[in-house]
Amino acid sequence: MMTIPRLLFNSRGRLGVINIDGGDERYLTFDVPNQVSWGWGPLFADGRRMILSSYEEGKAWEGHVQTHLWIYDLEEDRLIEEIAVKNKPAPFMGCSNILPGEERIITNPIIDGKQRVWIMNLDGSDPQEVTHEGEGFTYCIQVSPDSRRLAFHTTGLPDQPGYSIFTTDLDGGNRIEIASHPDHLYFGPMWSPDSAWLIYQDCMYKTDPGHDWADLCLGKSDGSIHRVIIEGQRHWFGTSYGSLETRGSGSNMAQWSPDGQTVTYTRSEPGSRTAWPYQADRPDTDHFNRDYYPDDARGGTAICLLSPFTGAVTDLISYEPRIWNFRATWSLNGDRMAFCRAVVGEPSGLWVVNADGSDARLLTTGYQNKGADHPMWV
Repeated sequence: MMTIPRLLFNSRGRLGVINIDGGDERYLTFDVPNQVSWGWGPLFADGRRMILSSYEEGKAWEGHVQTHLWIYDLEEDRLIEEIAVKNKPAPFMGCSNILPGEERIITNPIIDGKQRVWIMNLDGSDPQEVTHEGEGFTYCIQVSPDSRRLAFHTTGLPDQPGYSIFTTDLDGGNRIEIASHPDHLYFGPMWSPDSAWLIYQDCMYKTDPGHDWADLCLGKSDGSIHRVIIEGQRHWFGTSYGSLETRGSGSNMAQWSPDGQTVTYTRSEPGSRTAWPYQADRPDTDHFNRDYYPDDARGGTAICLLSPFTGAVTDLISYEPRIWNFRATWSLNGDRMAFCRAVVGEPSGLWVVNADGSDARLLTTGYQNKGADHPMWV
């Protein structure tokens, strides 16, 4: 019997599942007290078990929130067990990756205000520090497809106010700087399928304190090459602060196609601006607590495919005024792409499109039409 591909997504703190034909839409509920929100994590090789994160009350980015990690069975719709409870190094600890062999995981505890990288067994035993005290606030950890190296970005390094990109061995050794500059926010490294290259964002944060826009960069994983491949700060990067009345959240990363020939590029139209431009005379506001004025948004974004080696750009989802397309995510075999779309002032919807740009269609606008975001293929 043919299995219909499914998409997992987030909808205002709820976890949703939907078939790509639009059927069997459902939202997960768990009988676990004091958990205010849940998040998807990495999948096991069987395609049905995955790690979920749950969060108790509080501001997660401050590092004091109590989090929990769980193994969840998607087919049986049940939590199997809580994991990583032994030797837990901090109240807040996420899980970014399951290592080959599926006995150890990469976790991201916030210790003394700095997010670090640790590897441990599923139950939390035998912990190993990959990044250490004094090595900055590190997250967005990506394991290379050959499972030999890690890539991540780091901020808070001594004498380095920006964000830097590094790769290391799995134990933290052989650390290589890929990109670093005090005036630049290098962010979100993603491995090419052959583990030879990284694509990442370059935000000029001093003139763009909202982190809305970025160039795209290509780096060799051995540190020998770093070059800007899209200039003009036109990639829509900081969708947390975007044109959505429903406040879509999370940075919008470029993604490699499964064949390694192109990367996704969320291109803004000239003159585009998000719903609440940063205002230096409003010191009472910050990135996490803004007033949003959707009618102030201008322009919008297209989803493009960019060859990082030749610079050729092909539109997949074309620009339309006041429509913001983002979060493009390839299916496992590369025949389709999921993406999010928001008309200014309306909830973001979850869409699918064929790899050639045909048959773009809306699947859902999320729980009670409150918005859908962060698609993940199963």
